[in-house]
Amino acid sequence: MPRSSRSPGDPGAPLEDVAHNPRPRRIAQRGRNTSRIVEDTSSNMNDNFLLPVRINAQALGLTQCMLGCVSWFTCFACSLRTQAQQVLFNMCRCKLLCQKLMEKTGILLLCAFGFWMFSIHLPSKMKVWQDDSINGPLQSLRLYQEKVRHHSGEIQDLRGSMNLLIAKLQEMEAMSDEQKVAQKIMKMIHGDYIEKPDFALKSTGASIDFEHTSATYNHEKAHSYWNWIQLWNYAQPPDVILEPNVTPGNCWAFEGNRGQVTIQLAQKVYLSNLTLQHIPKTISPSGSLDTAPKDFVIYGMEGSPKEEVFLGAFQFQPESIIQMFPLQNQPTRAFGAVKVKISSNWGNPAFTCLYRVRVHGSVAPPGEQASPEPLP
Repeated sequence: MPRSSRSPGDPGAPLEDVAHNPRPRRIAQRGRNTSRIVEDTSSNMNDNFLLPVRINAQALGLTQCMLGCVSWFTCFACSLRTQAQQVLFNMCRCKLLCQKLMEKTGILLLCAFGFWMFSIHLPSKMKVWQDDSINGPLQSLRLYQEKVRHHSGEIQDLRGSMNLLIAKLQEMEAMSDEQKVAQKIMKMIHGDYIEKPDFALKSTGASIDFEHTSATYNHEKAHSYWNWIQLWNYAQPPDVILEPNVTPGNCWAFEGNRGQVTIQLAQKVYLSNLTLQHIPKTISPSGSLDTAPKDFVIYGMEGSPKEEVFLGAFQFQPESIIQMFPLQNQPTRAFGAVKVKISSNWGNPAFTCLYRVRVHGSVAPPGEQASPEPLP
């Protein structure tokens, strides 16, 4: 009877089943051995024994069919078992892979959780650290900046004050220079820079001895008239030379280029110097100094009648508006009056002008002048 399917032990069976299913191979071999034993036994029995019963060929085919089905089911069961093992193996591999994946996922989740916790708590920690380690220096820096701004404002105020002070000082310096120039001019006008006592000053008691003084120059321009009646005379008297007001026109004029004036001193003086003063050419109304005295002689006068003692002959240079002349003869005696006798001027034939005359000396004899007391 032909077989509906091949057993695993047949030669025509696929090599893959044999190779991959070693156990079904053993079962097939066992089936083959059994069939051989049956055949051998049957042949021996045919040879050696005479069976009383005849064997049915149809029953033998059914037995073989049943054995083939059993073999096929056995092979199928083995195949299913192998596939189940493979599935289970693959499932185990997947389980290991899933386990590893779960482990890594757990690690990643743990790391993410740690990072989340760190990110939540880090700002507070950083805030505390910032409060501890940054806020202090920042606060100090802010205080320092505030102080710098405050001091910079004060410096700006001080700079402004200094600029104002410098401007005021410069203004005061300019004013002081102007004042110095004005004082110098006034000293030049008044002759204060001589720094010697003037015993011919009218305010201290000096006067003019008109008996021994030349007449004043009378010019018609110096008179004021109303209907041919003279009202007053603008000509200055001789005692104007005893006053410090040296301005243009405020002088004593005498006619011609020769004349004299006698000054009665406030007290007897041991004479040493005489000073003549004239206005500068720049402020002269005529623009020239031809009315200034040129050559003159000085006499000391004492007693009654007046005794004249020659003290020196000098020449006045109008370019120097103030000139001091040391006396050539200084007798050891005091004089109560001084005569200035002018013999020429600087070119004006009509009149000569005297602006100021100063007489210097000492009350005590030159050798007996008291020395200053030493400081304690």
